[in-house]
Amino acid sequence: QVQLVESGGGLVQPGGSLRLSCAASGFAFSNYAMSYHRQAPGKEREWVAYITNDDNANYADSVKGRFTISRDNAKNTVYLQMTNLKPDDTAVYFCKALLGPRGGYWGQGTQVTVSS
Repeated sequence: QVQLVESGGGLVQPGGSLRLSCAASGFAFSNYAMSYHRQAPGKEREWVAYITNDDNANYADSVKGRFTISRDNAKNTVYLQMTNLKPDDTAVYFCKALLGPRGGYWGQGTQVTVSS
């Protein structure tokens, strides 16, 4: 079955960096797009970044220039490198596998807290 296991969250000071990882299994990872989303307390889940199976990436305006999504098809893993973090980036971050007709599958989420 499809599994997405996330890691890399934590507490970081404003201006700091973190790298999130999402290890995938149960599907042909290299064939599919992946995305990251986040949900802050009391807010709806929002899209953050997207990467196609051939490495084309797009970003929400709020993170453009600070976050970078990438993938390693040999490791079945997608990454979200986050730099210059701000308190407004505090949220639970989720990766999502976009499996076409099979629908979307979510990871369990990882908490990112940006605070001094």
